[in-house]
Amino acid sequence: MKFLKNLLTGRWLTGRNVVIAVPFLWLTFAFLVPFLIVMRISFTEADTGGNPFGTLMTLADGVITLKVKVSNYLFIAQDELYAITYLNSIKFAAITASLCLIIGYPFAYFMARAKPTVRPVLLMMVMMPFWTSFLLRIYAWKGILANNGILNHFLISMGFITEPLHLMNTQFSLIIGMVYAYLPFMILPLYANLVKMDLRFLEAAADLGATPLQAFWRITVPLSKSGIIAGTMLVFIPAVGEYVIPELLGGPETLMIGRQLWDEFFTNNDWPLASSVTVVVILLILVPMAIFNKYKAEQEARP
Repeated sequence: MKFLKNLLTGRWLTGRNVVIAVPFLWLTFAFLVPFLIVMRISFTEADTGGNPFGTLMTLADGVITLKVKVSNYLFIAQDELYAITYLNSIKFAAITASLCLIIGYPFAYFMARAKPTVRPVLLMMVMMPFWTSFLLRIYAWKGILANNGILNHFLISMGFITEPLHLMNTQFSLIIGMVYAYLPFMILPLYANLVKMDLRFLEAAADLGATPLQAFWRITVPLSKSGIIAGTMLVFIPAVGEYVIPELLGGPETLMIGRQLWDEFFTNNDWPLASSVTVVVILLILVPMAIFNKYKAEQEARP
């Protein structure tokens, strides 16, 4: 009753509530509503009349009939192809996130410890790839990794190999492309975290006899944990559903869920099945994240 009274009288229009409402409204209309539409399509029967959204309710003789189709989810659970694509997507996303962390952490650490006058230049260099079309940058890797591409030409001219290496349409080319594309998403949150770290902790550790390596492992890494988690999530989540890079650089052995979704939506024109695959992908990502965040919040709340 109090909430309804405040709503009717307009007392909820405080600065704090308005600021909080903006991201909630954005998430509602940009994520929740589209997700509910996709979920609705996943429970429908494919309409042969040309309606890709399927039919959930029918009205005949004054009777509304609700038809909820769950066979799409049963088919996904039983079909080995979807299990392989899900596992491949998670595997390649995890490898990409791990390599981005290994490569990106030294970059972010160097940027955070550089002179304040140099940091904007380094930050701009990390962000410069975004000034070029994503598609063009991925196509450039085709020219580098092709059998007659730049890399093979260089290795042959230097005498390291006698025949071109088969690098394109392999797991290697896929991982190279994904690491290249998502590396800035790992560096930026790590840099934002490391640049704010109080260096007096490292000075105290040195005064207590810790070596630089011990101080790094026991002080810097734990204090940058939030940046590591943020960067890993920023890389892992979009990498799971990546379509362009597997399509251009990957081969048959790199089948991922993004390519499978494209086939279901636009080749097979089976929107209900494709929507079911989408819902499962989202749940496979969001549910573990929610459990992890809950566990992390409970750990931080403990005295």
